[in-house]
Parts: sequence; structure tokens; C-alpha cells
Amino acid sequence: MTSTTISLVLQNAEDTDHLGRVLARFAQAGDCFLLRGQIGAGKSALARAFIRARLGPDTEVPSPTFTLVQTYDDSDVEIWHADLYRLSDTQEAVELGLTDAFDEHICLIEWPEILDEITPSTAMNIELTVHDEHHLASITFGSLWRDRVAELMTDA
Repeated sequence: MTSTTISLVLQNAEDTDHLGRVLARFAQAGDCFLLRGQIGAGKSALARAFIRARLGPDTEVPSPTFTLVQTYDDSDVEIWHADLYRLSDTQEAVELGLTDAFDEHICLIEWPEILDEITPSTAMNIELTVHDEHHLASITFGSLWRDRVAELMTDA
């Protein structure tokens, strides 16, 4: 499967929010977004903007750092926001129910490295990096996403 990578410069928090809103517009059940990057790169901010775009700007979106997973009802699909930083192995991710969630829900996964062999092959990878004057979002996706991300690519 061939993949495409686009890079977006995020000058400020509003740019990160905009990216989250755009991703939320085309997301559907079975989609998985892997949010990678160092602490402070904007993973949680991106997930928060995504969830609020789907559920409303006043939706409370706590960090799942300690709960590991927060779920949100969005009409006929759930949104799973997971932070896997504190997990020690892939089996713990399975025990959280993530493998079923990958098939049935929209998943936003922070610190996805622990997923290893259960990582969905169709997942969109979003690597956030911090630079002196901005953040950079490198977004990698396969053919499944190409038609749905036209708007994102025009923003690139």
C-alpha cells in the first residue's frame, strides 16, 4: 500500500484547532488517528479540537492520561480518545478494548507506539514536532484516506 505524507506548519494554537476541526469533518466509524510527538507538541490539543468540532465547543474534554480512555457519544458512533503513555505492553491496550474500538468507533490514540502489531494498517499517522517558531504536523495516510482528505491537502 502506498502512502502519502503532507506537512502542515502550525503557527499557533488556532492552527492546531483548525486541523482538528478539518479531521473531524471527514472522520467516520472505523477511522483511527495515531497522534505522535513529544510532550507539549499538541497531541491533546488536536484531539480536544477534533472532539469539540463533532460534539460542540462547550464539550468537556479531559485528558485521558490517568483514565487511559475517554469515550464520547456522537450520534451513531463513539469517539475513543486514548492516552497509552502509561501502558507497558500491547496486551494492556487489548484489555482496554482498543482492538474492537478500531473496527467500530473513531479512535484518537496518543502515544500509539505501544500498539505494535495491533496498530490498524489503515490508521492515519500524525507526527507533531516542536520547532522554535512553530509546530509541524506531518500527516501520513494510505489510499483509503486520499479522497476524504482533499480539504486537508488544499490547506497544506
